[in-house]
Amino acid sequence: MNIIINAVHFKADQKLEDFIKERLQKLHTFFEGVIGAEVKLKVDNNDSRENKIVEMRLIIKGNDLFALKEAKSFEEASDNAVEALRKQLVKYKAKVRRI
Repeated sequence: MNIIINAVHFKADQKLEDFIKERLQKLHTFFEGVIGAEVKLKVDNNDSRENKIVEMRLIIKGNDLFALKEAKSFEEASDNAVEALRKQLVKYKAKVRRI
């Protein structure tokens, strides 16, 4: 699976990138048709503690799945986004099997 990670206005460390890639690789077990993923990491300029934003786009044959999550840390937001994508992937897989 081809995974592209973009950090907006900062440099993400290798540990964070490896964490995100590891989580996304697990999605491949739910559906074989996953081609790749694009991840965008941003820090929102507000006073809230939950200002880390993760946008994930999962590229699959026919459609793309998208999740945007905000949390206190990039790890937590990534976990939440991957879980949202997992749910979407399971629904998509069921839909494809019915056709």
